[in-house]
Amino acid sequence: MIRQPVLRTVAVVVLLGAVAVGQHLRLFERGWFAFNAWRMGTEWQQRSLWLPAYDVVVEGRPLPGVENVSALTYDPDRKTLFTVTNQDTELIELSLAGAILRRIPLVGFGDTEAVEYISRGLYVISDERRQRLYKVRVDDDTQRLDAADSKHLSLGIGRSGNLGFEGLAWDPDGGRLFVAKEKPVRIYEIRGFPAMGPEQDFAIDVSDDPKRDRRLFVRDVSSLQYDRRTGHLLALSDESRLVVELDTAGRPISTLSLSRGSHGLKESVPQAEGVAMDDAGTLYLVSEPNLFYVFRKGGR
Repeated sequence: MIRQPVLRTVAVVVLLGAVAVGQHLRLFERGWFAFNAWRMGTEWQQRSLWLPAYDVVVEGRPLPGVENVSALTYDPDRKTLFTVTNQDTELIELSLAGAILRRIPLVGFGDTEAVEYISRGLYVISDERRQRLYKVRVDDDTQRLDAADSKHLSLGIGRSGNLGFEGLAWDPDGGRLFVAKEKPVRIYEIRGFPAMGPEQDFAIDVSDDPKRDRRLFVRDVSSLQYDRRTGHLLALSDESRLVVELDTAGRPISTLSLSRGSHGLKESVPQAEGVAMDDAGTLYLVSEPNLFYVFRKGGR
């Protein structure tokens, strides 16, 4: 017969283990989100992108000859997408159907993990390990990009090896560049970079929102997307297999699961690394090593 003190000890160990697992998987935060989603009902649907309404229309299309894609951004001028690779670094332009249009070698950029469209011909590329943001220009004649020719901003924030800056998003109205740190999850807002012209003062302001970051119930962040119409931010998590929509107050209000059986997916997205949205609200996603996805509201 097992004595009561032993049973109590076992119960405490099991309870502590359950709490640790819950914290690791962010189950408590996800439960609170689920409760709020139920409580708010249709109110959030009417004032948001409402990710539950999206379905996959292109699933896991391989990008031939490409490895280790990381990040994705939509260029509204060219009506195309750009991604970067973090080995044998390249900037790659894609059609909205996932066809490779051109490949631009990146020289001296290090571990490129994100690319973001800023304005016509202007982009920012991040170097994760060095925590640098490079301002680059791309036009029809661009054959290669050299880091030595690009202005950059270095941010030594919470250095942690290969768990640095993973995602970028640009708010053109507020002049804010959102920068996501993979682990621990942090989203910084940078004002003053990239400056749009030589006449502008070079004044950099970096801020964060710890309360928003605590609400974000994902284990990592691999990409960001800003929606100009709603002012909402999308955060992509590889480990949690989720895209989370955050409102203007930083509250999670809807999610898109990247697991098999959700939103029409026949298989789980293996390693989601980049998300982008076009003018019509269609979502595009890339996953390592070289898979391309499209999600559309209401499906086909």
